[in-house]
Amino acid sequence: MIGRVSTMFLTRSLHIAIICSFVVPASAHAENVIQAAIKNATTPAHRMKSDEKNWWQERHESKSIEAKKNTWDIIFLGDSITHSWETAGKKTWNKYYRKRNALNLGFSGDRTEHVLWRLDNGEFEDVQPKVVVLMIGTNNTGHRKDPPKAIAAGVEKIIERISTKSPTTKILLLAIFPRSEKVSDPQRKNNDRTNALIKQLAKKDGVTYLDINERFLLPDGTLSKEIMPDLLHPKQKGYAIWAEAIEPSLRSLLAEDG
Repeated sequence: MIGRVSTMFLTRSLHIAIICSFVVPASAHAENVIQAAIKNATTPAHRMKSDEKNWWQERHESKSIEAKKNTWDIIFLGDSITHSWETAGKKTWNKYYRKRNALNLGFSGDRTEHVLWRLDNGEFEDVQPKVVVLMIGTNNTGHRKDPPKAIAAGVEKIIERISTKSPTTKILLLAIFPRSEKVSDPQRKNNDRTNALIKQLAKKDGVTYLDINERFLLPDGTLSKEIMPDLLHPKQKGYAIWAEAIEPSLRSLLAEDG
């Protein structure tokens, strides 16, 4: 009887050992997920179609040509929130930037890897602006649920690329704007955690970090549809807030004061 119990115990132990040998610890799995996300966020990628030209390719080609036609003082670089300076924010753009040699390189739907690809493929060739206003990452949160470490790694790679291509360019790095109505929303929290990481990038030479997010929010942290109707993209009032909030920093970086 004792022999049978011992045999059963050894057999069960062997089964457990075999199973455990195939189980990846939770911490290791989480780290693998983060590393895979970092690779996605930092590897340049385009959004062109293989069978036909789409709006993204057309805009990229047009902006690459436009970038080479002038000596730009300011370049805004980002996703749809930046792209929409041309629509919802046009009135404010004309007021603040039209006479300042400013170029809009915002592309709706872009994530960090798409901005990297655009910088490597024509939009930043022989372009040396005085200042780049950079905000990117909310689509990494919204489209793919990238962890903050991955988004921050993508932002850092963009900064490195800009600095390599144009060492004299100063970068005004903006905190990713708030999204979703409540502070507790997972997408809001993901952006906030990312902002805590990219804030550290201001330690790099030529990088100024600015968080203007509170200007869009009510005192309790709620994001109002009066500012962002879809709780993501500003309307005209939001673009006015944006421009007014960054103006002191922008003027200083452009050496316009005095």
